[in-house]
Amino acid sequence: MAGFSVHFKKPVAWADSLYIHYWQAGPKSTSSVWPGVPMKPEAEGWFVYRFNESSARFVINDGQGNQTGDQSRGTDGWLDEDCQWHGVQPTLKKAATKASPPAAKPTELAPIGKRNDFREETIYFLITTRFYDGDPSNNFFCRDRIQFNAQGVAIDPHWRGDFKGLIQRLDYIRDLGFTAIWITPPVENRSGLDYHGYHAYDWTKIDPRLESPDASYQDLIAAAHAKGIKIIQDVVVNHSCQYGIRGKVHIDHLPIKYYVPHGSEQGRVNHGPYQGHLGNYAWANRDDIDNPVAPEWYRERHASDPSGIVPLVDPKTGETLPKPGYNPGRFFGVDANQLDPNWFHQEGFICGGDWESAHPLQVKHLAGDCIDLATERQNVKDYLIGSINRYLDMGVDALRIDTVKHVERDNLLEYVNAWKAHKPGLFVFGENLVKGYGWGDMGGGDNGPSPIRPWWYTRLGHDPQNPNSGGDSGFPQLDFGLFSTFRDTVSKGTYGGTAQVFSMDWIYGDVTQLVTFLQNHDVGPDNDFKFRFKGEQWMAAAAYNLIWTVRGIPCLYYGEEIEFMKGAPQDVEGEKDTLHQTGRAYFGEHLSDDHLAQTQSHPLYRHIRRLNQIRQAIPALQKGRMDRISEWGSGMSFVRDFALGGSYAVVGLAMGGDQPITVNGVSNGVYRDAVTGHEVSVGHGAISFHVKGNSAGIYVLDGPGKIGEDGVYLR
Repeated sequence: MAGFSVHFKKPVAWADSLYIHYWQAGPKSTSSVWPGVPMKPEAEGWFVYRFNESSARFVINDGQGNQTGDQSRGTDGWLDEDCQWHGVQPTLKKAATKASPPAAKPTELAPIGKRNDFREETIYFLITTRFYDGDPSNNFFCRDRIQFNAQGVAIDPHWRGDFKGLIQRLDYIRDLGFTAIWITPPVENRSGLDYHGYHAYDWTKIDPRLESPDASYQDLIAAAHAKGIKIIQDVVVNHSCQYGIRGKVHIDHLPIKYYVPHGSEQGRVNHGPYQGHLGNYAWANRDDIDNPVAPEWYRERHASDPSGIVPLVDPKTGETLPKPGYNPGRFFGVDANQLDPNWFHQEGFICGGDWESAHPLQVKHLAGDCIDLATERQNVKDYLIGSINRYLDMGVDALRIDTVKHVERDNLLEYVNAWKAHKPGLFVFGENLVKGYGWGDMGGGDNGPSPIRPWWYTRLGHDPQNPNSGGDSGFPQLDFGLFSTFRDTVSKGTYGGTAQVFSMDWIYGDVTQLVTFLQNHDVGPDNDFKFRFKGEQWMAAAAYNLIWTVRGIPCLYYGEEIEFMKGAPQDVEGEKDTLHQTGRAYFGEHLSDDHLAQTQSHPLYRHIRRLNQIRQAIPALQKGRMDRISEWGSGMSFVRDFALGGSYAVVGLAMGGDQPITVNGVSNGVYRDAVTGHEVSVGHGAISFHVKGNSAGIYVLDGPGKIGEDGVYLR
């Protein structure tokens, strides 16, 4: 006889009598009258109802206000109290196996040479100098923001982490599940606070403060590749440091070793390792700049007078140095009008409303140590493109471009496309920082025009109100639009409003290549963007559930996995703040041999590791389009459909408390949850399941089942 039976395990809090209300039953689409027909009690709290039809949609209720979500079935099945379907009675299944079904093993990582789609990766972003110190001999104090202990001894060198330390902790990053490492710019820098690498002086050389005799940049690339990890190099196109570019252009300054603070005299400076004056203490000549294109008098003083006491006449004013209190601008400032126009723009510094206007944003200088390059000039293109090509030849796998909106799009694409031509298949993404949706002329309350917004750089058209006026530029961006919602969503314990961001995904060239994140070295997602995420741990876990299952490539900023420096400012704020007070501070103790096991037992560490395992095993989570998006504050659901790769997943997320999830219009078939291993059969385009608080349901059509081990949040 045709038909099927539905068995249901009554939750403890429900009334003793159960009913099943059905509709669209069989070919005649019959239905019951609410609350439905009685279900028959079975042993151990189970109830059953036998359908004579081939399929039906239904809900089960107790007539007292408790009910399941919409269900759809066409074969025998057991629906447990968590609204999870089973092909056999769960109690019998457990008795037969005496254990839960084994978790699917994480997918083995393919060799780097065969991973040609960067959407398959997840990214661990770190500031190399603040990560792990493998070689104390290359440590270096910048002349600004030096930390002293109670005895007045300088501690915590700004340049502390290095390539040797990173090599020593590649296994840590790989165990966490990341397959790509984004490092801050490794090229040689010059500035009073240049530890992060964004003040380039020589793009052709790696900064020696990062390397060791047995740990060069090439050694790092080789070691990472040996473990299946890709290297993403951060690149600054927009600006140089305030001293110019070694061998190419000099910016007028007086040697810092002749600077004497007001009220002092030469030789009295006592600033940690900077004894006598502020010139570079690690160089015998005590000067910062060895530029061969500097004036002859500068080069002569660079190679002599390390104490800065031999009289020097300022060629610009005729005054004799050293002289206490002499104009600091002659040592540290920049006169924009006197810059070499072959290399730099000459329109002054950004201020006020300049930050939301394309022309000043793209031709004025960011700051005194970020001098705007004339990126449209061929000599600048040749220098920067050629310099970075060398690192691509060394094996660098991808590039991240800094300060994108500060370079006009078509001009910047000349650089991006040149690097792609040099290394076919190269993945390049950019940083276009906005503190809102970033839709420009497309609306959303944006106060800036489209030509400086992220979506514009992902497109080739020239209509600021029509993204489809041009195709995909092949230059995806960090997803600041999604990030900007987190202060009003996950930071407040809700997914409410998140769907609005995804409704505008069509404006991007390829939204699946955007790089998604919760925080980075510049911003945190709370009500004040300056601080690291300071919300509850479960909120962070729910945010990662979202980031790892929606479209885009997930990126984690180092330390998030242990809530490192939670709530601290991302950068120095007060006049006397030092790096150890910030979210960028060195945290080698947590990565030391004595503390490593404790670090790796942190709930978020284990949570992120499992998310990486799941995403790595499910192509739909890597490359699938998002569809059927729904959110209701405490929960969210959507479909990831990667038809080209034959991968299809239905995702349900719970924020705070448990959530019933129902998604209509899905493909029929057998789904298995990558989180719990539960199985659901779908015959009429609707799937229902239950997700525990702050967890996720990732039901994959013909999926492998449970992936990884349960933790505090994924369970």
